[in-house]
Amino acid sequence: MTQSRAQQDVTPARKAEILAEALPYIKRFFDKTIVIKYGGNAMTDPHLKDCFARDVVLLKLVGLNPVVVHGGGPQIENLLTRMGKKGEFIQGMRVTDAETMEVVEMVLGGQVNKEIVNLINKHGGKAVGLTGKDAGFIRAKKLMMQKHGAPVGDLIDVGQVGEITGIDPSLISFLDKGDFIPVIAPIGVGEEGETYNINADVVAGKLAEILHAEKLMLLTNTPGVLDKAGNLLTGLTPRQIDDLVADGTLSGGMLPKIGSALDAARNGVKSVHIIDGRVEHCLLLEILTDHGVGTMIKSK
Repeated sequence: MTQSRAQQDVTPARKAEILAEALPYIKRFFDKTIVIKYGGNAMTDPHLKDCFARDVVLLKLVGLNPVVVHGGGPQIENLLTRMGKKGEFIQGMRVTDAETMEVVEMVLGGQVNKEIVNLINKHGGKAVGLTGKDAGFIRAKKLMMQKHGAPVGDLIDVGQVGEITGIDPSLISFLDKGDFIPVIAPIGVGEEGETYNINADVVAGKLAEILHAEKLMLLTNTPGVLDKAGNLLTGLTPRQIDDLVADGTLSGGMLPKIGSALDAARNGVKSVHIIDGRVEHCLLLEILTDHGVGTMIKSK
């Protein structure tokens, strides 16, 4: 069924009823900050990109304060491939040498960021694109990763990958007060002006903590957190998540996402949602209706 046909099948009375059903959620989350990590199919499929932009604009217009942090893995990989360079990942983190860092900054801070800004603005929003280097608001240092199963101190050098040392929320607060929608590329700056590539899930999680966000929304290419049989899990506590990591249910690229989700849930973010970005209007479904489209991780 096409979108236009689906819209035709909803009567005007039902449309009014749907809008009325959203009222309690609008009241509950009015003037609350919602940090959204935007990635996966939602940022490569043209129709899903359009749905995402309209969702963000609507959330802002009804009184919420959305803050978007985006990835750009497929776009980075595409450019690296065209350059004859193969991307490498260790424990979900992109190995970033100096040449790869140039590509990351060009793609994230330029191409992807500006595309998202333009799309939101096209639908009536007032989006402003940023990287963590703007006003130095995401400060970072070099990340050295611990080898799995190795003695403490046996570290892996993954290049110009950053670990967040601090975030200054004043720039984001200033933009929110002016009804702007911040769109942030996950690039940090070191003490000597070094540029660092930071995992977008990590930036979104830490930013949600610093901003005392009501919700952290992480868009993925899966229905959410799945058990070993492929069943969707929701209403999880941090302790249950720890158990899923320990028994190997969660691994690979999901680890940075889960790690940032857990940190946020443990440090004041009321709820964290890992949602299916392949679903049309997934943000509105998760925030303004009873119909969830992913996994919710509770703070307790």
